[in-house]
Amino acid sequence: MMKSIVEEKLVSFKSLEQKIFAYVCELGREITRIMLENYDVELSEERDRSRYRDKGKRSTTIKTVYGEVTYARRVYQTKLENGRNAHVYLLDEAMHMEKIGLLSTNLAEKIAMIVTESPYRVTAETISETCGQSISHGGVWNLVQRLGERISKEEEYAVKQMESGQAEGQREIPVLFEEMDGVWLCMQGKDHKKRKKQELKVFTMYEGWEAWNKKNRLVNKTMLAGMEKSSRFHEKREALIEKTYNVDEIRQRVLNGDGGSWIREPYDPETIFQLDRFHIYQEIKRKLKEKEAQKAVTELFEAKQIDRMLEYIRIYADSVAGEDETDKRSRDAGKLLEYLSNNKEGLLPWQERGRKIPEAKPGIVYKNMGVQENQNCTVVTLRMKHRRMRWSENGANNMAKALYRKENRELIETIERYTDGLVFTMQMQEAVKCLSAAKAPKKDGKGNPYAEIIRHHMPLLDALQTASRKAFREAFV
Repeated sequence: MMKSIVEEKLVSFKSLEQKIFAYVCELGREITRIMLENYDVELSEERDRSRYRDKGKRSTTIKTVYGEVTYARRVYQTKLENGRNAHVYLLDEAMHMEKIGLLSTNLAEKIAMIVTESPYRVTAETISETCGQSISHGGVWNLVQRLGERISKEEEYAVKQMESGQAEGQREIPVLFEEMDGVWLCMQGKDHKKRKKQELKVFTMYEGWEAWNKKNRLVNKTMLAGMEKSSRFHEKREALIEKTYNVDEIRQRVLNGDGGSWIREPYDPETIFQLDRFHIYQEIKRKLKEKEAQKAVTELFEAKQIDRMLEYIRIYADSVAGEDETDKRSRDAGKLLEYLSNNKEGLLPWQERGRKIPEAKPGIVYKNMGVQENQNCTVVTLRMKHRRMRWSENGANNMAKALYRKENRELIETIERYTDGLVFTMQMQEAVKCLSAAKAPKKDGKGNPYAEIIRHHMPLLDALQTASRKAFREAFV
């Protein structure tokens, strides 16, 4: 049958698909309008009439996956606690539209999932091409900002809970592994001029590694990211831990980082600090240009001969010192010596500190730390760096919130909390019945724009009439 349609060139499948999609989207918009307006009627009848005075209807538009739905809802005059008059929309409050905006949950979820992978313009184009909704890159940007701001408020609330001793964490574990690092982003100001790079802070915590999995999969990995100042970031980090775990039952915490001052600010003397292996090797290669020196220092480090390694670097720096100002070997070696000396206690792996570590729970093993660089790349770097991207501080912070929530598999749940506030009491069958009886006659005014599309012979219509073919015929002919 389809072969006949293509060969006779009566209707291409692409054209057929587009017309069916457009028709179904239009039908969906009309059903949604009816349901919203009927729910507004219910809210009007159930309201406290002494408190809310009906001031008529106002039209607005909500963006959905099948296009923009324009509907009318009532506005009410009420009095605030201070005695001033105010105007409210009960339907908008029921739909929680003050939180994210006039977007459906499905559309907001699709936008958020795409924008965490692609730039704003690409996201807008993808949504416009695959949904019945046309959206601009500015609309996508607005969604990310509102979502990021909401997530930040949730983090601040968790901090208040922690400070008041009302943390929700119940899970008990013997050891908690923590890693922190920063991602440097290119910044711009309100005038779109280039500014100095700023560091996006990233935190990862986990309970260990899955014993049965050879791919080094982390157990209960949870992340946090943001552009906050270090003190505020650490408050949120601690609040996240206490929101998840009973911290009184954590017998040992292990922290892995690159030695930055902001990373070591909060760590408890009981916490084992370990200098990240990746950054150690990276600094050796960057600061020692001669291959022989690199090899010698690396071998001493791997042999855990820390004092001999530091002495070798000191001797090397003195041996290459000279009056030539362009020769930076001595200066770079001195910086390497300072970096390693300042973090000397963290050069040995945490397992070799001579401290007794509680045994892991069944199904969990303890291994060498150093997962943060990989987490930075997959969660943040691929989306927020390169491709000549530049960020405002707030824009980078809000995007980071969406990215880490997605990695924690909490992004959809977060969006639903701020968009899915409407509960319909009207059944779908009633909406369709209302639509078919009052809004979808075969000829009314300008008529059905799709009724005149297919007027000529089509093999599909002349074939055996199955249930699906009858539905097609009723919709288009």
